[in-house]
Amino acid sequence: MKPYGKIYMIPCPISEGNPYDVLPEANRAVMASIDYFIVENIRTARRFLSAAKIGRPIEELEFAECNEHTSEMEIAPLLKPVLEGRDCGIISEAGLPGVADPGAGVVAVAQSKGVEIVPLVGPSSILMALMASGQNGQSFAFNGYLPIKPADRAKAIKNFERRAVQEGQSQIFIEAPYRNDKLFADFLAMLAPAVRLTVAVDITSPSQVIRTLPVAEWRKVPKPEMHKKPTIFIIGR
Repeated sequence: MKPYGKIYMIPCPISEGNPYDVLPEANRAVMASIDYFIVENIRTARRFLSAAKIGRPIEELEFAECNEHTSEMEIAPLLKPVLEGRDCGIISEAGLPGVADPGAGVVAVAQSKGVEIVPLVGPSSILMALMASGQNGQSFAFNGYLPIKPADRAKAIKNFERRAVQEGQSQIFIEAPYRNDKLFADFLAMLAPAVRLTVAVDITSPSQVIRTLPVAEWRKVPKPEMHKKPTIFIIGR
């Protein structure tokens, strides 16, 4: 029986302002050796691979799409080439595949079948925001998106604030870029004045802003421009 192929988790830049030439050479070599990719968005992935100059025509590559609309039943067929012995690369829209990314579902199925998963080095906006925040990097939790309904959101914010203050655990969040301003306003309205809030906008781009202030201070200063920009929020004590 032919051995399974490997799955390589291939990071890509997290902003348009981050030059593709920072791509680790080891990553480029792996990408050049693969002809099958499972990606969040085919157009974006083709553009990334083309800009990365992997040394082979993009037209020779095979792509399968896995995004937030892909059902569990649709994942298994995506792995058929891997189970037949072909190596595969998984590419997110931005940053690390499998982290706040639908590629995690593919990896979960692959893990259950004993497929080797190889993570490659690359940027994570979540960790980069934490690195630059001054918040607790010894204990932290990435919570993804908060609820949209006002009552549920208020309850969640208070619960996470309690953990941040009582346990000292940094609480990390993301939001759909067009709702960033609303989440920021909710934090200012609901968090205690002494709670420290980090806002990290457009990480790695020329317009990057990463700033941590107590909520009381955020209420006095102009807010960062974050509308429709990728943003990480962190609350801590």
